[in-house]
Amino acid sequence: MEKKASRVAYGETLLELGKENPDIVVLDADLSGSTKTSLFAKEFPDRFFDMGIAEQNMITTAAGLATVGKIPFASSFAIFATGRAWEMLRQAVCLGNKNVKIVATHAGLTVGEDGATHQALEDIAVTRVLPNLTVIVPADYYETKSAIRFAAAYQGPVYIRLSRSATPVVFDENYEFTHKKAGILRKGKDVSIFACGVMVAEALQAAVRLEKDGINAEIINVSTLKPLDTETILKSVEKTGCAVTVEEHNIIGGLGSAVAETLSENHPAPLHRMGVIEKFGRSGKADDLLKAYHLTAEDVAKETMSFLKP
Repeated sequence: MEKKASRVAYGETLLELGKENPDIVVLDADLSGSTKTSLFAKEFPDRFFDMGIAEQNMITTAAGLATVGKIPFASSFAIFATGRAWEMLRQAVCLGNKNVKIVATHAGLTVGEDGATHQALEDIAVTRVLPNLTVIVPADYYETKSAIRFAAAYQGPVYIRLSRSATPVVFDENYEFTHKKAGILRKGKDVSIFACGVMVAEALQAAVRLEKDGINAEIINVSTLKPLDTETILKSVEKTGCAVTVEEHNIIGGLGSAVAETLSENHPAPLHRMGVIEKFGRSGKADDLLKAYHLTAEDVAKETMSFLKP
């Protein structure tokens, strides 16, 4: 499969939007080369603010810019944008429902060699809990481009989680992100597999493996974690009778928790959560880390088989 990095899609789309809308401004925390906001900075130096290694100041400054009609995009690595600056995200952005877009790169295990200190495995949990904040985890390069355009047009705070590594392309240039809607990428009748981010491609490959063993899996891309598309989730599980969630994140507070909450309140059904279980990340190549944490397509197929046929 072709591979492209979602952070590159962000940088390219931000540059396009900058040419279209003079109210868009960009802030970064001394990582513009990595987050790809450097593309915007080169073209629009008067609308780019490098805040240094001061993520808390970056978020509060973005909130201030939003109050005077600007559309600020604030970027850093996910661990810093949502961890170090969480209180500012809560107090300055979400409490007042400010029109700030936090686009964080380098999330999840696939950060790779940077290791545990830089691998955000908790960011969905700590953002999903905040009122007014929309949380989006695009599946690939093209969904990222469309989601960034959505965020720029949307009135209200948005958190978008992106990866570092080039990952398989799932969609094409004609794809359009739909807010509040999970997408059924492959219809099935035996099990519903819900995935987000880089794990969507792994889930699709797992479905091909499962088909060879006579299991027809329905694959759903849950790119909007909040607000969650409960209707699509429930309809799928009502049809298949069981579910598996797959995420490059701690299973506590992430996609698995969101689906579990929905099912337990509306349609109790067997659920198996796949993700990082009570561990931090570690240094290594992205593909090797997915293998080490049992998050490859082969692992998804194997665990789904075991779940269905204990």
